[in-house]
Amino acid sequence: MCNVLVSVICVLLSLCLYKWYRNYKYLQQFDWLPPKPGWPIIGNSLEFKDLTDVLSTLIKLIPKKEKMILLKIAGVPNLMVADYDFTEFILSNPNILHKSADYKFYRKWLGTGLLIGGGSKWKSRRRIIAPSFNFSILENFLEVFDSNGNIFINKLKKHIDEDKINIDRFITLYTLDVICETAMGVKVNAQINENSQYVQNVQLMCKIGMIRATSIIKKSNLLYPLTPDYYRELRAIKQLHDVTDAVIEERSLTCSTDEDKEDLNEYGLKKKMAFLDLLLNTRVDGQPLSHEDIREEVDTFMFAGHDTTASAISFCVYFLSENPDVQEQAMEEQKAIFGDDINRKSTLNDLQMMKYLECVIKETLRLCPSVPLYGRQLREDVYYKGNLLPKGLDIYIFPYGMHRDTDYYPDPEKFDPTRFENLDGKRPYKFVPFSLGPRNCVGQKFAMLEMKSIVSKLLRNFEILPTIPKHTLHFVSETVLKSTNGVRIRLKTRKW
Repeated sequence: MCNVLVSVICVLLSLCLYKWYRNYKYLQQFDWLPPKPGWPIIGNSLEFKDLTDVLSTLIKLIPKKEKMILLKIAGVPNLMVADYDFTEFILSNPNILHKSADYKFYRKWLGTGLLIGGGSKWKSRRRIIAPSFNFSILENFLEVFDSNGNIFINKLKKHIDEDKINIDRFITLYTLDVICETAMGVKVNAQINENSQYVQNVQLMCKIGMIRATSIIKKSNLLYPLTPDYYRELRAIKQLHDVTDAVIEERSLTCSTDEDKEDLNEYGLKKKMAFLDLLLNTRVDGQPLSHEDIREEVDTFMFAGHDTTASAISFCVYFLSENPDVQEQAMEEQKAIFGDDINRKSTLNDLQMMKYLECVIKETLRLCPSVPLYGRQLREDVYYKGNLLPKGLDIYIFPYGMHRDTDYYPDPEKFDPTRFENLDGKRPYKFVPFSLGPRNCVGQKFAMLEMKSIVSKLLRNFEILPTIPKHTLHFVSETVLKSTNGVRIRLKTRKW
């Protein structure tokens, strides 16, 4: 028995030494990068106490000169980047398309759809989905923006002159109503029924994904089932999938047929078609997409087009409340477009004319990118300026940090929409809230139209005022950028 025990211990020690040696040789390839010393095995994981300090910690850790640093999270090397040249190199490279390993924490929910997938499947899905974001289709969603926007405004009218309105709560329900109607073709009336389980589940999944990315225990597939979050995640995913499955089944029964050809656009698609209808009508090599294929794309669109947009709108409203001169200029633009008819519906042309409001939204996304950190994984060795980046490395682009760098933006903490009025286009990769390159956000036109539509309606109905005393945002990175203490403002009925 003693000999067997000694043999087992020797084997385990040999395996540990072999793993240590492989890791040592792997890390030697990064000697050209500024390292951050860490603890054995766990690396730099203890640098991140909780989700509220991820962003501020990264800003402190990333050197001002190199603008990138190698961190070992749970012992795994991760390259954190806030450098313009490197960001352009990664995002513009047609061969670096795979998402980083941490995206696997969302795979049970989102599958390997457009957000997470890679390779030939991703390219095929991109070709299928891209036409649905053409303006000829997006224009028909304006009615959805407007009708749900009216509910949003009427809800806010009940809170006029309150000291501290958490606008984020109202906007999140608005964007959920919009995305359900445009993505799945169904009304869920989340603004009327405010206790939306769907919203709570989406927010839980965003939080759990980020926790797993920085937790030593929860990052491990072996140890994660020993934690309560594992079972909370399973319940949330089941409820999210149940909603999508039910809608797909119902919608597939009423899906337009080949004989139903009226009112088609130049892509051969019905103009008034939900995103789900597009997928139900899609054929690949003559075969329809499977139920699972459709569900993962609808779930992806529901996630990517709901919480991210809500985050951007909420922070935009906050910055308008804190910058009355900016709000006044945005309002002057609204007057020029709508005249005395403040209640008429926005047309596509109206929204395209809102150039200053677009600058306001872009400046919001500069300071508060909805996704403050996103990653790519190398599937082959790559050389950058003569230095090796080995296969398997996870690289994280850090727009939250890059957007606040004085080398790229003068006085970066100042909210100044005029930065975007006269861009020369020479350094496009310094502004990457939607990413750039081949894996840029396919829904950014949709998002911009939705944001313009609702902020325009808000401006035309209310003066947006700061709270007294001033409300300070406490940022937290839960996949999507949030404020732990809400986004609080005051409202006053606007007099024209």
